[in-house]
Amino acid sequence: MHTRVKLADFDASIGLDRGATLIKELFWYFTKTFFFLSAFPFPSSFKAFLLRLFGARIGYGLVIKPRVNIHFPWKLVIGDHVWIGEEAFLLNFEPLTIGSNVCISQRAFLCGGNHDFRDPSMPYRNGPITLEDGSWVGASVFVGPNVTVGIDSVLAAGSVVSKDVPANAIFRGNPAIQVGIRWK
Repeated sequence: MHTRVKLADFDASIGLDRGATLIKELFWYFTKTFFFLSAFPFPSSFKAFLLRLFGARIGYGLVIKPRVNIHFPWKLVIGDHVWIGEEAFLLNFEPLTIGSNVCISQRAFLCGGNHDFRDPSMPYRNGPITLEDGSWVGASVFVGPNVTVGIDSVLAAGSVVSKDVPANAIFRGNPAIQVGIRWK
């Protein structure tokens, strides 16, 4: 026997701690729309300043390209010398920790949120994402909640990652599987 899910059963308040006041969130959305989602190449140092203003902890040497969507900067930690490519989407409902010397390529989707589709109210099943030092997230990669990508690991373009990735590994595919090691 199965139960039909009705949209009326959905409750968006279950399992999501927004982590900021409504006013702060509104100010962030206006700031994000103008300075981050724009195709105009505002300087990365200015974007880092804005992220810090909204509570992100940002190291030195951040390069952040145009059209990057960051959901909650107050739940974001970025190390030194990080590169974030165009149209990357950081849906960080929970803490997103990006180590130093990390590359997040174009259109990567770091998705820290999900729903429990087995429950008619569809509560959130969110989790943190950690990209350890030296990791590289290829173009159009999907990384789901509760994933840690190990030191110096590579996620090849187009991969779907829903489980932890060990250090120094190369992962590829959907679902992503280990296809090699990065450094011999």
